[in-house]
Amino acid sequence: MLRQEFVFLPRDVVSLDIDQSEKEFPVNRIFCVGRNYAEHSKEMGDDPERDPPFFFCKDSSSIVKSPFDGVSEVSYPSGTNQYEYEVELVVALSKGGKNLSEASASDAIFGYAVGLDMTRRDLQTQAKEKGRPWEVGKSFDQSAPMSPIKTVQQIGRINKGNIELKVDGVTKQKSDLSCLTWSVVEVISRLSNLFELHPGDLIMTGTPENVGSVEVGEMMSASIESVGGFQVKIIK
Repeated sequence: MLRQEFVFLPRDVVSLDIDQSEKEFPVNRIFCVGRNYAEHSKEMGDDPERDPPFFFCKDSSSIVKSPFDGVSEVSYPSGTNQYEYEVELVVALSKGGKNLSEASASDAIFGYAVGLDMTRRDLQTQAKEKGRPWEVGKSFDQSAPMSPIKTVQQIGRINKGNIELKVDGVTKQKSDLSCLTWSVVEVISRLSNLFELHPGDLIMTGTPENVGSVEVGEMMSASIESVGGFQVKIIK
């Protein structure tokens, strides 16, 4: 085999911690599900009916590793005056494939994490109004704080449980995973009809209603029953 030489060093592998393990979970791609709770669809001006889920992506470099019961820091991003939180269940895959059945989709799940889909809402809204892609509003530096992964061996395969976000101790978002419009296995199965999935892929499964803005100095606390929680402070 010929030795590969690069004009500069490739970036390091992005990874997430695995709870109670010395091993790391190498991240491949981050897929995100848009409007997967009916009440959030309503507040964003969409029909809450069970339309097929739609997807967008974040770059893996947007991850901010956030320890359970610890505090990480995220800088308020440039170019926006409307920086908003969205708390979400993150599903980590250890198997891939195309056109997966729901049973195969369930078998592909390695574990779960708590995530924040941080959004430059004003930029996303401007892009939507012009029919342009959302990346500028969704896939930017530090836009995906995430907790360590709890494995299915630790907590089983979850389909219910409280999901909550607080800002400076005040509850802003609160729902239950059972309120997902499309379940985790349905999302994985449908996504595999559009992309060949691979080990290391993450899926952010959508956020409940009552998304809102945060400012410099405020502290967000994100938690999901059975998975855990973490805190993020917004800095300049």
